[in-house]
Amino acid sequence: MSDPISARDLRVSDDERRHVVGLLERATGRGLIDLDEFTSRVDTALAARTRGDLNAVLVDLPGLVHPDRPAGPPVVRPSAAPQRRATRAPLPDGGDLLTAQLGSINRRGSWQVPEHLRIQVAMGSAELDFTETDVPPIVQIDLDVIAGSVELRLPEHARVDRAGISVTLGSIEEKLRGSDGSGPVFVLRGAVRAGSVEVRGPKRRWLRRHQR
Repeated sequence: MSDPISARDLRVSDDERRHVVGLLERATGRGLIDLDEFTSRVDTALAARTRGDLNAVLVDLPGLVHPDRPAGPPVVRPSAAPQRRATRAPLPDGGDLLTAQLGSINRRGSWQVPEHLRIQVAMGSAELDFTETDVPPIVQIDLDVIAGSVELRLPEHARVDRAGISVTLGSIEEKLRGSDGSGPVFVLRGAVRAGSVEVRGPKRRWLRRHQR
């Protein structure tokens, strides 16, 4: 008769991983861990195979529990409260780096669109509207999304190449209506972890008139 499997050696499901990511978001909001540690722990949680692997990212966080968490008093690790940031910085190749950490970043109307954009979102959101500005024939967008959301609104007839995106416990949706592919090409690369990316076409004309 084989020995019983301990609780910490049981396999975990995607729902359990999502639950732990939510607990880590709560810990970050309370200032128990900073954004760098949040990112590291989310990566560990998403890669966890067993209950023991998953519990390791929570064991020192007071007030946050997960079934079969190891017993013992919690250890409080001092950490600076995370700062809300939404920034733009140049890249060496002439592109732009857009960062949203615990905040949001938006681009609408007429704005300068480079050939290369890097978007980093952690527990925040980014909304980029390309429909009312000049767009290069090819725009490469590198995505690094962790527990956040990105919405891209593309011009009419734009085409999307998203073969280079990996998604873990997240989603990417493409909602382009009637595009014939004759417009600019948006090449999406990078990773989405416990987050979402939504690609839309232009707003309908009657809706744009109503909003004005």
